Amino acid sequence: MQFKDIEGQNVIANRLTEIIDQGRVSHAQMFLGDTTSGSLALAIAYAQYLSCTNRQHYEGGPLRADSCGECPSCKKFQQLSHPDLHLYFPNASNDKTKSSTNISSLDFQSEFREFLLQHKQLGSVEQWYQHLDIEKKQAIIRDGDASDMVHALSLTSYEGFYKMVVIWMAEKMNGTMANKILKTLEEPNPQTLILLVVENSERMLSTIISRTQLVRVPEWKGASRFIGEDFPQLYVTWMRQLFKLNMYTLSQWVDGMHARTREQQKQFLYYAQDALRQCFLRNNAGLPLNIDFGDAKFNASFPTMITVNNIERLNDAFDQAIFAVERNAHAKMLFMELSFRISKALKKR
Repeated sequence: MQFKDIEGQNVIANRLTEIIDQGRVSHAQMFLGDTTSGSLALAIAYAQYLSCTNRQHYEGGPLRADSCGECPSCKKFQQLSHPDLHLYFPNASNDKTKSSTNISSLDFQSEFREFLLQHKQLGSVEQWYQHLDIEKKQAIIRDGDASDMVHALSLTSYEGFYKMVVIWMAEKMNGTMANKILKTLEEPNPQTLILLVVENSERMLSTIISRTQLVRVPEWKGASRFIGEDFPQLYVTWMRQLFKLNMYTLSQWVDGMHARTREQQKQFLYYAQDALRQCFLRNNAGLPLNIDFGDAKFNASFPTMITVNNIERLNDAFDQAIFAVERNAHAKMLFMELSFRISKALKKR
């Protein structure tokens, strides 16, 4: 991946190439931002530029520099086959694996490379789950990945440069993996580069965050985020039901959510929580509503329901619900309880 292939992120790309050219490479960096906006693509382009043997520098263009794309190192990066690049990502057992416990990223390297190349490293985690056919499972980065990473970083690099680790969706590391990373960050081996690609830093250990150099990747408006086509309509129906609290229709809505995959449930909760925040900013700061619910009357009236008196309780309710989904909570119970909490908060604005 070259920086020129990543749309909308030239400012970040120029900062990254300048850091390398000045010899200020930090051994641990966190690329914080949506994958669809280029966080993973930037991390891999950064590693490719660092390893490139014929870096290109420009004057007067949108990019100050880029990897050449032609040297042996670049060609291997273009296929994600560089021997010093190690990729870790959320995974779960599928029909290919014989075991449901002793699996790791090593079991799915070919599938992950295929997925990244197909989506130009901009594919969402939901699309990855679909690609691997694990939509109904809880994908994490687990113990096996921790052992493999420690072993990989203990070896001498194949081509005399950096040993590079990219951990995509690092917030999905389990406890063992997170602790291994923390120890590695505290005692790094020479010529080691660890790049954590994170979409939600609130789910990362503060001790890990404090030991990494932060690269904030802004949202690119041209990015195509994975959002269910029916999320706006689903949200409007839900909010209206919470004012009436008709148990029959609410139960039907909850049954519909129960029938969705766990990842779809979680993405809807993220969508709904973001909608509340935007409504709060519209109602209390006069900012434009950057979300369209597909219902003009709802667009105009609902933001007034989100005030300083209930936004904190609403956010807390969604945070707990998202956490519960990730812990395999029973969906019907979860969404029914969440509905009651939201209904109560909205009526006490």
